[in-house]
Amino acid sequence: MRDAELLAILLRVGVKGENAVVMADRLLHDFGGLIGLQRASFEDVCRQHGLGAAKAAQLKAAMELGNRLAQRKNEEDSRPTFHSPQEVADHVQYEMSTLDQEQLRVLLMDTRNRLEKMITLYIGSLNSSTVRVGELFKDAIRHNCASIIIIHNHPSGDPSPSPEDITLTRAAVQAGKLLDVEVLDHIVVGMGKFVSLKERGLGF
Repeated sequence: MRDAELLAILLRVGVKGENAVVMADRLLHDFGGLIGLQRASFEDVCRQHGLGAAKAAQLKAAMELGNRLAQRKNEEDSRPTFHSPQEVADHVQYEMSTLDQEQLRVLLMDTRNRLEKMITLYIGSLNSSTVRVGELFKDAIRHNCASIIIIHNHPSGDPSPSPEDITLTRAAVQAGKLLDVEVLDHIVVGMGKFVSLKERGLGF
C-alpha cells in the first residue's frame, strides 16, 4: 500500500471534495512526506483543513508508535554487530533523519564490531572548529573500546559531506592512530539517505 493509503486508514473519512486518500496525499505533499509529517508539531497538523485535534492526535500517535517500535528493536538487539555502513545507517536513520538540529554521535565498538554504547556529543550547528577531536575518543578510551564510528545528521535532508565534515574526519582518523582507537567510518544521515565518508575515501 502507498503511504497515502495507509494514512487514509487512520483518517477514515475525508472532507467535502476530498476522500480520505486524496486528503492523505495533500497532507504528505504539504508536509514533505512522512518524515515531514513526523517532524511537524501537533499544532501544525491540527491547522490542516479537515483535521481537528482528534485526527491529528491519531496521526501523531501512530507515528510515535512507529518510532517506539524502532527503538524497541534496537533495545532487543542491544549489542548489534555492524559489517557495513548500511547496517549502521539502518540502526539510527529512522530517528536521526527526523531531527531538526544537527547531532553528532559516537558509536563505541568492541574488537568484533559489536556496539558497546552510543554517545551523543554535540547538538546544534557542527563544524570542525566547534568539535573537539579529543571528545570523540574520551568515552572510547574510558570503556577500552577498540574502535569508533562517527555519525551525524543533516537536517536539510541532504547527506552530502561538507568540507568541515571531511576536515573533522581527517583529524579524527589521525588522532585515532595515535590513540590506538580506529575510526571505522564517519556516516552522514539525511532524509532517507546516507553517505559513508570511508566508502568515498573522504578523510580516510
